Amino acid sequence: MKHYKAYLIDLDGTMYKGTDEIDGAAQFIDYLNQNNIPHLYVTNNSTKTPDEVTEKLRNMKIDAKPDEIVTSALATADYISEEHPNASVYMLGGNGLKTALTQAGLTVKDDEHVDYVVIGLDEEVTYEKLAVATLGVRNGAKFISTNPDVSIPKERGFLPGNGAITSVVSVSTGVQPQFIGKPEPIIMNKAIEILGLDKSDVAMVGDLYDTDIMSGINVGIDTIHVQTGVTTYEEIQTKDVPPTHSFADLNVAISELEK
Repeated sequence: MKHYKAYLIDLDGTMYKGTDEIDGAAQFIDYLNQNNIPHLYVTNNSTKTPDEVTEKLRNMKIDAKPDEIVTSALATADYISEEHPNASVYMLGGNGLKTALTQAGLTVKDDEHVDYVVIGLDEEVTYEKLAVATLGVRNGAKFISTNPDVSIPKERGFLPGNGAITSVVSVSTGVQPQFIGKPEPIIMNKAIEILGLDKSDVAMVGDLYDTDIMSGINVGIDTIHVQTGVTTYEEIQTKDVPPTHSFADLNVAISELEK
């Protein structure tokens, strides 16, 4: 395997499954840190702030820093604030999304009279929240979704993801959202810009083909699929554009890099 100068790394299904550690994850990050190889964690999960993500990783003995975290919440907040500074937003989602939006100078409101409706993963979603979001979109608010993931790997198994929640508003209004997270180029270009390297020197690491691997393909960088999350090795074989590499886990990736 090529020795890349930097890596973009998925979290759910790659570094961990819910509260369960994935073997090889901490070892891979230790390898990168010991060799001074830059890396960013690029996650579609919008529920946590960079500090909260860092704390979770450190509890799993993964040495991470807040400035290494690029969430779909941060990318969403940047996208809206650049397009419409000081906009008003109705959101579904967790603390990570609300914090990102407010820190970007946006106003989070509790009613449907807003400039944007933003859907992020909301583990306390209710009919009323979906109703307000639907009314907001029908009133002309721009419809944004942090990511299209229809499922998310947890310790219990695969649970409904943000794409599943987003689909309720899409079906009800007939309006398709602008997705920000993987596999869209928006979040990936933000991460590559932070690294400041040529795309040929960067690889994307992840478990889910439709988001992680396609995100790399969509921006023209090499991809490393790990068979520790959603997409199996057998499923990878059926894809028109396969990943550059596919490994059972990140321990195998380390072995390839040490050859």
